[in-house]
Formats: sequence, C-alpha cells, structure tokens
Amino acid sequence: MGLTKRILAVVVPLGLVVGGVAYGVSRHGSGDDKTLGQCTAKVGGLTVVLTDEQARNASLIAAIAVRRGMPAHAATIGLATALQESKLYNLKGGDRDSLGLFQQRHSQGWGTTRQILDPVYATNAFYDALEKVPGWTTLPVTRAAQEVQRSGFPDAYAVYEKDARALASALTGYSAAAFWCHLPAPDGPPVPTARRAAGLSRALEPAFGSVEVGAGQGGTLELPVSSTPRGWALASYLVAHAQQLGLSTVTYRNQAWKANDGHGWRRGSGGGNSVVVA
Repeated sequence: MGLTKRILAVVVPLGLVVGGVAYGVSRHGSGDDKTLGQCTAKVGGLTVVLTDEQARNASLIAAIAVRRGMPAHAATIGLATALQESKLYNLKGGDRDSLGLFQQRHSQGWGTTRQILDPVYATNAFYDALEKVPGWTTLPVTRAAQEVQRSGFPDAYAVYEKDARALASALTGYSAAAFWCHLPAPDGPPVPTARRAAGLSRALEPAFGSVEVGAGQGGTLELPVSSTPRGWALASYLVAHAQQLGLSTVTYRNQAWKANDGHGWRRGSGGGNSVVVA
C-alpha cells in the first residue's frame, strides 16, 4: 500500500487555493531545508504534515482530552472539528461572529470574545458540549461533531476524519514515537534548572493539569509518567511546544527527538520507561 500524505497548512500570501482554502507549509529561515517549521504525525500508512502553529493547537486539543480522562475518540472529534472549522488556527474572525479554533459564536452562548479566543477555554467548552451529547462515545465522528457545532455543512467534518484519527492516535500517545517537529534549536543563555522546572510545570498545567517536573542529570528535567500512552502524549506535547518552552531534546523509552533533526525519533538515545526527559 502506498503512503498517503496530506499537508494541512494555510499560507499567506502564497499557496494553492482549492475551494476557498489555501494549502501549503510554513517556513522558518532562509535555508534550503524545506522541512524546517514542519510537524509530522505518521500512523500506519497516513502521514499528516502541519505547521508548528497548527501542531501546537492540535497537541493542546489532544492533551486536554487526556487530562479530562476522555477516550481518544474525543480527541478525534475535536481535531476533525477544528480542522474543518479553522484548519487548526486560532482565527480572530469568521462567518458572522464565529471565532477561534472551533469557530464558536458569542451570540450562541459559547462565551465572551476573549474566552473563545483562548484555545484552552475554547477546547474545554467544546468537550463540555460534547459530553452532553447522548451516546457520543459511540457516535460516528462527523455526527458527534455536528451535534456540537450545528453546522450548515454537517458532512464537512468527514473530510478530515482520517487525518484527525492519525493525529489523535499520535498525540494522545496510543501510537508511540509517531509525532515530531523539525524546528530551529533554541538559543540564548542557559536558564537555571530550578527555574526551568518551575516554568515547565506552569506551562503544562492548562493542558495536563498538575505535572511533576524534577531536576535530572546534566541539567535535564524529568517528568514521571503513570503509563506509556501518557508518556508519549506528554512527550509529543513537549515537542510541539519546544520553541516556546526552550527545549532542544526530548527523550522517552530509549528514543530521542532533537529539534534540528528532521527525521523524527531515533532509537538508543536514552529516556526511561517511566519518565520523560527534556
């Protein structure tokens, strides 16, 4: 079976316009490496390529589902909805008063403009509404999404179902080492380990809740995990947010990711079975 590859990114001003939506890939810097600035989820025969901004939003949607104890099906529904509504960008406008990742509307009771434009609030609001849908855990993705969104185009969510499933599987940790980004390595002066640990714990709380972060060897940070899927979910989130968190490497279960390596996770590079190291 051949590899299916989808690129889901909006680029302005350049790009191919199809059905009113421009597709392309973000770029960082002026080098020749065309994968710099890309994030990739590879599950089975499907590869989904995102910009780093899309990846940060996708990883947040998945992480909040994990924190809430919801099944991966919830993350799939959330990701399919956000792919259809905003292409995983936190849009400051849309049809009528629609805003944000899920194009939620103030006039329909989703919250204030400021709340809807907060991806954490918007994602939790989406899942709050999803949990009120009778039998949502067994509904098809597009039907569950439509029950929440009440879209004028109820079948549109099905277009992104396969991509959403791949992203959800990788970002909730059920597919190991299946998500990575190729990013510029962080620069700047080193930050004391204790300050890094406290900052990382605060940064992770909106997505995962309370996360223990301790000092490891050589100035690394260690994040204990209770299960392998949670470990990969946490590792994937760290990768997606590496630039904002000042991370150049993440290791877990004897595999390592490096920011400036565009080939994904590599085996035999450290990281225990019960702790993610950053």
